[in-house]
Amino acid sequence: MPTPLIPSTPSRLLAEQALSRAAGAPLLSGNAVQLLIDAAAHYDAWLAAIRGAQHRVLLENYIVRDDEVGRAFRDALVERARSGVFVAVVTDWVGCLGQSRRSFWAPLHAAGGEVRVFNPPRLGQPLGWISRDHRKLLVVDGVQGFLSGVCISAKWLGDERRNVPPWRDTGMALQGPAVAELEAAFAQSWGETGAALRPLPAAPVAESPVGEVSLRVIATQPSTAGMYRLDQLIASMARKTLWLTDAYFVGVAPYVQALIAAARDGVDVRLLVPGSSDIPVVAGMSRSGYRPLLKAGIRVFEWNGSMLHAKTAVADDQWARVGSSNLNIASWLGNHEIDVAVEDDGFAGQLAAQYEKDLGNATEIVLASRRRRGGNGDSERVCSSEARRPRVRHGGGSSGRAAAGALRIANSVGAALTNRRVLGDTSSSPLMIGAGVLLALAVVAFLWPAWIGWPLGVIAVWFALNLAIRSWRVRKRRWRELRDAGDDD
Repeated sequence: MPTPLIPSTPSRLLAEQALSRAAGAPLLSGNAVQLLIDAAAHYDAWLAAIRGAQHRVLLENYIVRDDEVGRAFRDALVERARSGVFVAVVTDWVGCLGQSRRSFWAPLHAAGGEVRVFNPPRLGQPLGWISRDHRKLLVVDGVQGFLSGVCISAKWLGDERRNVPPWRDTGMALQGPAVAELEAAFAQSWGETGAALRPLPAAPVAESPVGEVSLRVIATQPSTAGMYRLDQLIASMARKTLWLTDAYFVGVAPYVQALIAAARDGVDVRLLVPGSSDIPVVAGMSRSGYRPLLKAGIRVFEWNGSMLHAKTAVADDQWARVGSSNLNIASWLGNHEIDVAVEDDGFAGQLAAQYEKDLGNATEIVLASRRRRGGNGDSERVCSSEARRPRVRHGGGSSGRAAAGALRIANSVGAALTNRRVLGDTSSSPLMIGAGVLLALAVVAFLWPAWIGWPLGVIAVWFALNLAIRSWRVRKRRWRELRDAGDDD
């Protein structure tokens, strides 16, 4: 049964206007959406769409790895390119570093396909490489669109031989007017890697809407902060529930305060994060921020599987977000990201049901009182809601770094039926690590100054060379402008 349309009231129109302005994306109606859970479902849907392409395939992904999964995608693209289909691929330089080389794409180049690498280091831009293309996007024939947190790598499938389960991740399949927005986002990334995307024929216009779902496509670019503003606004507008899943949560103060304010106002705010991360330092930073969330009444859960890589939000069973953006500064301000914000109670209900299912494989983190030494009252400690099952290993990180999260002793203790584990004061660990690193650097500087001096010298030469090249380019452009002005006179 189709979702009934909600009457337009002044308050709803005001909310729609605020959301559109915050995200920098209009509300598009008449779409059909499908929720995709975990990599196997993604790969099946993506490969089926590619193999059925008749006109064009536009693929943009942070990581395409040279393994059985990556080669399956490359071979499917090669076959389509040989059949005359226009195939264009954008990958990220950092994401694919050590994952796939230029030779990996040679068969696609030979078949007539085009591949571009986003933002490799360039002379004249000493810090330009920091901005990354973190999108996971596929558009076929202008009528089928996909976006997700899933990269093209066998790591997402786990390893049954080593008892490593698949990574937990979420994405969407789209049809309708939103697909044109996905193509526009791809064209923007393509244009930043070289010449503009060649004109594409318009997709056939459907005689009637393919679906009844209204949504926004938020194609984030560095420094635009569209997704950040939208996340802040949703935290402010949620009335009943706000359930978040994030792979690399490092909450900045304004967003944390928005979540805290919502929780204190009676909103059921929940945060599901990895229990064992492929990037342990980020997991440590995430844990150091648990205490203020828990004290405000926000419920925090850690995933017990190999790796939780999904980036989703669902609020009030009416609004949902799925995409590539994590809740941290890198995604909000530094990277190219792609997300869809859906305003449909049917889809939001699906995502909420999946969230509750995921909590069945997660451990809740809670505050428990403890007696201070000397009997001077009680303090609070962070602990889990039950004894955690031993965490399984995961098959490496989204950046290609193989790093397993160390099991903490407290994860295996506690009452078996209470599902509550005790953590130390997580806020002190990063401070002690930072102090230790700085002390080690000081010792090296005193005893072996050349070990510090040479790296600093190399860095100084790198920046000097880039600044000189940048200065020359600016001056050359200025001379050209003056010469052209003189010719006009």
